[in-house]
Order: sequence, then structure tokens, then C-alpha cells
Amino acid sequence: MKRTSQSSAAPAEMRVLLIHAHPVEESYSRALRTLMIAELERRHTVDLLDLHAEGFNPVMSSAERLGYHTIPDNIAPVRSYVDRLLAAEALVFCYPAWSFGPPAILKGWFDRVLVPGVAFHLLPEGKVTGGLGHLQKLGAVVTFGQTWWRATLMGNYPRKMVTRYLHKNIGMEKPVVFRAHYNMNASTPQSRAAFMEEVGREMARF
Repeated sequence: MKRTSQSSAAPAEMRVLLIHAHPVEESYSRALRTLMIAELERRHTVDLLDLHAEGFNPVMSSAERLGYHTIPDNIAPVRSYVDRLLAAEALVFCYPAWSFGPPAILKGWFDRVLVPGVAFHLLPEGKVTGGLGHLQKLGAVVTFGQTWWRATLMGNYPRKMVTRYLHKNIGMEKPVVFRAHYNMNASTPQSRAAFMEEVGREMARF
């Protein structure tokens, strides 16, 4: 299977916003997050956004939806999260794919924070341009309960969100990394350890 990775030489220090979405402290996802922070902090400054620990509300209100296209008022309800995104120089996600997509709390972050004027700009005639050009790099580490084949059959939304949608919004010429452990429902200590090593190597050169 072809993996998406455009990493090359060792990068300069960056401010990395690491967004994690998993409610269980003892989870494999939490172990991955711990490893990712340790490796990233060897070279970069990490701002950890633990959506569950910070009590992020994923539900878009009626007022937010009605004002979705009104810039900059649409930013006000999520100002602190937008500020952290705009202060970052790189963006990394760590989460499990549930029902073949991101957890609800992360999907809500996408919906409420990646609004017009932040993640993208709407132009006349419905054209769209990216708004995250300040980001130098993008990455995600995702676990899937199902096999690669089943995830692909369902469209593999987690992969497309990173390698297509978000990648386009930061600029397609910039590096993107996507690493996934598929078939977690039948994983073994060996497969999980091997994936941890792979993620550690990727984050070390991020």
C-alpha cells in the first residue's frame, strides 16, 4: 500500500498544534499521543489540544450556523481555538476512526473552527481558496478498527480529510504525513508495537 509522506531533510523548529481525540486515558491512542509528543518535542514546541480534557463542545448552535459566513463574527464562539490554530506552524492529529470517520468531538472541531475566513475563503461564483497557508506541515496518526480494504471501500474519510481537504487548504506543495494502523480489531501486541515504532520514526523527522 502506498503511504503518503513528503518528509525530507530535518526541519527547523516549529510550533506544532497536536490535536488528540480519545476519551480513555488507558487507550492505545493515548499511548500514541504520548510517543508523538516526546518525539516532536525533541525539535519543536508542542501545543497539545486534548479535546476531551479541555471539554470542547462539538455542537454547532443555531446562531453559529446562521452566522457561519459572517466574518469575523463567525470566529467569536471559538476564538481561543482559532487563535491556537493561527499561532501554529504545523498541525498534527491523533485519533481513532469510529464508524469510518473521526470521533464526533473532532468532527465538531472541524465544523466549528475551520470556518470561512480561517480555513478557507469563499470567492465569487462559489470558488474556494485555502486559508491555512501559514502552516508549514500537516500530519495525522489514525487507528481503524476495520481493515484497509473496508476503510477504502467506505471512502477512507479520515485519510481524505488530511491528504486532500486540509492539504489543499495549507497548499498542496507542502509536506503531509498520514499514518494508520488498520484492523485494530484483530491487532496483536506485535502489530501495535511495530506501528508505535513507525510513528516514532515519523514524528522524529517531522
